[in-house]
Amino acid sequence: MNWDQVEGNWMQMKGKVKEAWGDLTDSDLSKIEGKRDRLAGALQERYGKKKEEVEKEIDTWLGGH
Repeated sequence: MNWDQVEGNWMQMKGKVKEAWGDLTDSDLSKIEGKRDRLAGALQERYGKKKEEVEKEIDTWLGGH
């Protein structure tokens, strides 16, 4: 799956994102709107990780779907 597919199916993908990163709130997921950069920013904020770390996590998660 590529990010365009995630963005296009965001309403269905929100649940899978929430499963992977349970600290994200429903408000976070609404603000993200399927945008990868917004997801990365939210993950950095919630988990206190560096950009490189969250980008790697997103890539790994994306590869599993």
